[in-house]
Amino acid sequence: MHAFRSHTCVDLNASNVGETVRLAGWVHRIRDHGGVLFIDLRDHYGITQVLCDSDSPVFSEVEKLRAEWCIRIDGTVKARDESLVNPKLPTGEIEVYIRDMEVLGRADELPLQVFGEQEYPEETRLRYRYLDLRRAEMQKNMTLRSDVVAAMRRRMWDQGFREYQTPIITASSPEGARDFLVPSRLHPGKFYALPQAPQQFKQLIMVSGFDKYFQIAPCFRDEDPRADRSPTDFYQLDMEMSFVEQQDVFDTIQPVMKSVFEEFGGGRKVDDDWPQISYADAALWYGTDKPDLRNPIKMQVVSEHFEGSGFAIFAKLLEQEGTQIRAIPAPTGGSRKFCDRMNAFAQKEGLPGMGYIFWRDKDGEMEAAGPLAKNIGPERTEAIRQQLGLGVGDAAFFLGGKPESFERVAGRARTVIGDELGLTDKERFAFAWIVDFPMYEKDEESGAVDFSHNPFSMPQGGMEALEGDPLDVLGYQYDLACNGYELISGAIRNHRPEIMFKAFELAGYGEDEVRKRFGGMVNAFRYGAPPHGGCAVGIDRTVMLLAEEDNIREVIMFPMNQRAEDLMMGAPSEPSTDQLMELRLRVMPEE
Repeated sequence: MHAFRSHTCVDLNASNVGETVRLAGWVHRIRDHGGVLFIDLRDHYGITQVLCDSDSPVFSEVEKLRAEWCIRIDGTVKARDESLVNPKLPTGEIEVYIRDMEVLGRADELPLQVFGEQEYPEETRLRYRYLDLRRAEMQKNMTLRSDVVAAMRRRMWDQGFREYQTPIITASSPEGARDFLVPSRLHPGKFYALPQAPQQFKQLIMVSGFDKYFQIAPCFRDEDPRADRSPTDFYQLDMEMSFVEQQDVFDTIQPVMKSVFEEFGGGRKVDDDWPQISYADAALWYGTDKPDLRNPIKMQVVSEHFEGSGFAIFAKLLEQEGTQIRAIPAPTGGSRKFCDRMNAFAQKEGLPGMGYIFWRDKDGEMEAAGPLAKNIGPERTEAIRQQLGLGVGDAAFFLGGKPESFERVAGRARTVIGDELGLTDKERFAFAWIVDFPMYEKDEESGAVDFSHNPFSMPQGGMEALEGDPLDVLGYQYDLACNGYELISGAIRNHRPEIMFKAFELAGYGEDEVRKRFGGMVNAFRYGAPPHGGCAVGIDRTVMLLAEEDNIREVIMFPMNQRAEDLMMGAPSEPSTDQLMELRLRVMPEE
């Protein structure tokens, strides 16, 4: 017999009754039924009930067991009484009578319990992550993650892609986040960087003639943490293709993503229609470039109904250049109580409030109610109702000003309205390609123009597009949104050196600086670079959606905390004096 086990804790059933078996695992739970000890023995695969009474030669040793001790037992498989069968367990028809036992690893008093549903502070869970990971939900999440990655790999190979590895130690590259720098011992005063993404290398792979590349790639960015973003490192399904246009990339990655969500989505519907929505329309309709299309609410511009109206706040606002009034329809939200609650929501978000109108039945006729309705009159109110397609029992909320000042709050309000009114279908995955991103944006304070998205993207219209106003230039850039999260970002790349130099020039980067920062790629493009494009799928975020988790740390095996600290391993840590001297570095004291 094997030294530790003949079966796992999920293998045994009624067909094994009478057999002598060996199991190994952790003591999940102990129950003392008047001199008979029942133990739920757990391993990665499941749970088997084992028992021991005073007739067992190891009863006195079994009595000493505590939760999470790691043990090996030898015993005889017995059938449970029919009334004691547990249909929830694969092994629920049997139990194992212990005849011999060995303690493989004792456990001290536990800082958190593995058995049960107790809630523990995240700091405790991360400090003792190896215990936290023993819990069934975490085992399930990590297994799901592994299976999703394997499925993605298979599907990419099936589409003719090969996996190639790119360097982890490389040069610093401005890609929208802070680099993690690595000091060089052999070149004092110089630093490597951990890659924010394999961006330049995967483009160089295309220049090298490999046509189709993918990689399950680790990426490193020194970012502030969020619930849906790791502050240090993350993984993505990275891909690139030569001789393609934007639609070719969509047609390649869409079936990969759809099949993964169908396989691992727990039976939730996966939409067949993946609309392509321009960035401008997404901002207007949804207040975000990662809309949740499960929510049917679509915002509209209603400025014309408030111009010269009796509602002075909006009327005067519209006299200023670049302002508008937007409406958020709220089907079934037509009560003063709900409208007041949403107004309070806007105030908590930092706005003065949200105007509203709601329509109700009064003596068999429809009546528009609320302060706005009284101020602008029945004719304008009716025009708004008809534009929004609303009726009795519905409401509409209004925000005004320059869109950038209220757009994000409007997007969050749309989400809250959809959730509170039960309009958002939680049992489906709704995808949308967001396209036509602006290449550039202007800093309101300095007036400087810089890249708004990916600096390596091909501008729509090529060199000719770069001769006009930079703020009018659109890029062949695209994101895939699902249920309010960005899952994919990508672009058709700028492979023409002359267009690249011009594109960077508009963002304030001279040719010398471009050559210094991206010399390897710019030089490569001088030798017959093919048109190419690709994208990257955020694996952590994808698994988070599939696992129905709200926090990305629930699907990462060893994540950092909110302060980018590894409490379990003690990182970041202070270097020794010898290490600093070898690297010729000095740590400046905090002021």
